Amino acid sequence: MGSNYTPLGVQLMTTGEKAGTWGTLTNTNWDIMEQISGGYKEQDIAGGAGATTLSVSDGSTGATLAHRIIKLTGSITGNRTVTIPLDVQTFYIVTNGSSGAYTVEFKYVSGSGSSVTWATTDKGTKIIYAAADDGTNPNIIDVGMGTVTLTGTETLTNKTLTSPKIGTAILDTGGNELIKLTATGSAVNELTIANAASGVTGPVISATGETNVGININPAGSGVLKSGSAAIKIAGTETIFVPSSAMYGSTTNGADPQQVETTATRPDLKVLDFDAGTAEYAQFAIAMPKSWNLGTVTFQYFWAPSNTNTGNVIMGLQGVSVTNDGTADVVFGTAQEVTDAGTGAVEDVLVSSVSSAMTIAGSPADDDYTFFQVYRDAADGSDTFTGDARLLGIKLFYTTDAANDA
Repeated sequence: MGSNYTPLGVQLMTTGEKAGTWGTLTNTNWDIMEQISGGYKEQDIAGGAGATTLSVSDGSTGATLAHRIIKLTGSITGNRTVTIPLDVQTFYIVTNGSSGAYTVEFKYVSGSGSSVTWATTDKGTKIIYAAADDGTNPNIIDVGMGTVTLTGTETLTNKTLTSPKIGTAILDTGGNELIKLTATGSAVNELTIANAASGVTGPVISATGETNVGININPAGSGVLKSGSAAIKIAGTETIFVPSSAMYGSTTNGADPQQVETTATRPDLKVLDFDAGTAEYAQFAIAMPKSWNLGTVTFQYFWAPSNTNTGNVIMGLQGVSVTNDGTADVVFGTAQEVTDAGTGAVEDVLVSSVSSAMTIAGSPADDDYTFFQVYRDAADGSDTFTGDARLLGIKLFYTTDAANDA
């Protein structure tokens, strides 16, 4: 009886056979076994749609299917299939090292058993088991322990990542930047994201690290921070408009309150008239919002000319804060003045430029009552408007450092 061979090509010699050649044949068998246990082989599968057959080489080394580790190589221009004989029973570590965006399937040469397929962009490594569990329809099984490589594209499912280090960005499925990340040396503050159970307030994004840490969300350029389609109010510059009707002429040298009719049933101008020859004053008082940062303020004034002169009007504003149980008999702070010119038309609505920063006297604090005094600096030689300057109102600009007045 002559020798026969295993499915992977190992020669099985019968008793008394091959006299004088056992040494050579046995050494070849050991070489084949070494291939099977840990050998590496590259297999070119280049070409269009079609199959590459891995054949057994009985009694000799070199057969690709008798290697443990196989790397599939070559440029493929169509979906490729790699086949092995029906009786092969082993496991492989196979890397799809081919180039080209086409699938590669590893299967038995025939039958309807399961197979293993690399997707068009999958150039990773798989551990697969050829079961030879049926004479006609054996199965090839993906063990599911593919290697995550530095350059490969893999999908991680049900994996726990503990403190992963991410470089400069997280990309979307199209490879575009989704979130960019920057590093701060010796950082101690960070964001903590918590989900929420049913029926509670919702997921939470918190600043954690040191005590009393804010969260900065900065739109680019003139971009607006929104919730849905609505803008979110953020701390910054705010305004308060105080009309002349909410002001009163000072007891000494007070501006003259007037109601000026333009044309019957058209807008009337509710104004305070400031004389061209004498410094006159008007006052108003407000409780500033608690969100105010207690810093400097600026202002602009709205006015109307009483005649067609095009000279300059100089208006000034000064303020002082009074705290709870404090006396109102206090001195106003240093004024800021703004110059604006007439346009040669009576009843035009004119708006001045914004003043320089003005400090409110009295060391402002939350819940203070703040007095303001507005005046026309008629004694200044640069105030050349010849008629009454009719003040329509003052717009105050202040800076907030809180989201609301709570």
